Amino acid sequence: MSSLQLELDPRLRRQIYTYHVDQRDEIRIQGSWYEDDRFKPWLKYFPKKDAAFCLPWFLFHKPTGHDGQNAFTIYGFKSWKKVKNGESCSFILHMGKDLNSTHRIAHKACLDLMNQGRDESSTSTNRGNFLTTLDLMVGYNNDIVEIMAKAPKNATYTSPQIQKEILHVISTKVKKAIRQEIGDAKFCILVDEARDESMKEQMAVVLRYVDINGFVRERFFGIVHVVDTTAVTLKKEIYYLFSNYCLDIQNIQGQGYDGASNMRGEWNGLQALILNDCPYAYYIHCFAHRLQLALLGASKAVVPLNRFFTKLILVINNIRASCKRIEQLKIARASDFAYLIDIEELETGKGLNQMVTLQRPGDTRWGSHYKSVSNLVKLFSPTCEVLLKIMDEGNSSQKVEAESAYEVLISFEFVFILHFVNETMGITDKLCQSLQNQSQDILNAMHLVSSTKKLIQQFRDEKWDDLLATVISFCKERGLDVPDMNARYDFRNEHYYKVDIFNAGIDSQLQELNHRFRFKNLKNISELCQWMVRTRKSEYYPLIYRVVKLVLTLPVSTATTKRAFSAMNVIKTDLHNKMEDEFLSDTMMLFIERDIAATISTDSIIDHFEDLKRRRVPFS
Repeated sequence: MSSLQLELDPRLRRQIYTYHVDQRDEIRIQGSWYEDDRFKPWLKYFPKKDAAFCLPWFLFHKPTGHDGQNAFTIYGFKSWKKVKNGESCSFILHMGKDLNSTHRIAHKACLDLMNQGRDESSTSTNRGNFLTTLDLMVGYNNDIVEIMAKAPKNATYTSPQIQKEILHVISTKVKKAIRQEIGDAKFCILVDEARDESMKEQMAVVLRYVDINGFVRERFFGIVHVVDTTAVTLKKEIYYLFSNYCLDIQNIQGQGYDGASNMRGEWNGLQALILNDCPYAYYIHCFAHRLQLALLGASKAVVPLNRFFTKLILVINNIRASCKRIEQLKIARASDFAYLIDIEELETGKGLNQMVTLQRPGDTRWGSHYKSVSNLVKLFSPTCEVLLKIMDEGNSSQKVEAESAYEVLISFEFVFILHFVNETMGITDKLCQSLQNQSQDILNAMHLVSSTKKLIQQFRDEKWDDLLATVISFCKERGLDVPDMNARYDFRNEHYYKVDIFNAGIDSQLQELNHRFRFKNLKNISELCQWMVRTRKSEYYPLIYRVVKLVLTLPVSTATTKRAFSAMNVIKTDLHNKMEDEFLSDTMMLFIERDIAATISTDSIIDHFEDLKRRRVPFS
């Protein structure tokens, strides 16, 4: 129990600013005894004194010489006649109408203090990356708990300089642990670049290898600021990073990049420059990226499909043009849910019927076209409702745009292609998700691509009648016109939709997949590699085991580097856009590879603390 006791009677209580600065937070936390009253939760009434007091002002507002401002903190409020006079009520005037009034600021500070003990996660954003990371490390490693317990109370080790030194020590230990896990094995490098919040070009480096137990690992090895993205600069920074941790470039077995010219160029690209030094560093174009290019190429090759995606963007842009329209879409969606549930045509349950919104398709975002199409299928009726409302209530230009989008949306050809693309991309989206798996090996990826092509071919051969029936039923339920499939549309309508759209679209997809994924169907060998380790067959057949590991080392996709950039956007935000490059890299290392950080020895951290103590570095 603390030796400091807060006097309950406000008239006898010392003011907060008379305490020592190190004691104020302790006194403030003791103030949680106050109870809610008429103006809860800040007002406290004492019957014996017949006076009311404001706890937030006592805790966070410095008293002044003005008696009116000190009434709720020092003297106590007793002017009860001024309480029941409407807008002139003293309590209301004390709170202030302005959101930034002194009372509301003090009240917000008081709530933040109370919530700190109830929900640590709610205040993690205010405590900074270092303290949040430190809390995470404490949860993983009991040695850090012991270190913090033995630390002097006046040595919190939270000054910016000390934070960066501690993070750098741990980050270095994590990289050394990864280096030790690699050993002398062959490895593959995965590289990608992106701009951070401060518009700096950052290069993420990920290493892929097979550990001693036969498991495929993809480890984030650092993010490096580069002055430009030329192949020569990227190669120089990669080699410099490897030299710091004694990684032999001759052990590079593979390279995994996207399809950018500075990466894949056969003469001056990064893969060509590294291949000159490492003749066995085979370049693998990211499978997920190749799949995206294949699907885009297929859609552009068929005129009706190409025209469909142009119209799709028109419809989505009309809805996403303002926050008001998006909110109207959500309301219409909720109303649609309620109606379908009432007529028992919609199944209810946990995780079902999640709220979605319209999403613009992007050529560089994996799976974005499928999400755009699938979401529009779910939001078709609400989208029509919002467009009709814009046509009724908008200005002249808005009415014209909404009318054009509405006419596109309700046309049978658009609805047919919408369902067709939703079905075919639903098949390829599963492949896209599988290709982004970190433990995915190249042979299993080949098997997945072959299986996907078989499913697409099966859809072409067997699902035409089912698709047409689904589209016709969809249109009739919403009162949309359905053309006569036997009528002429240059020739029969059914021929147009089946041959020129359905068959042509699927054939184009298959052609692109065959062009970009040329290989024979092989079986998965990941389990073979692990089985050889478990049964010690790797010792009896070392050459076979080496071949298996080399094949597994080859990358499938660069999804891990994309995840690294997602972590970078979480850590380096617009409020922390001045983070130094080394500090950013160290923080990301602990954030991404926290499982390794939890297993490293803390001896180096303790030694670092002792060295700081010997040098008498002041802590803050």
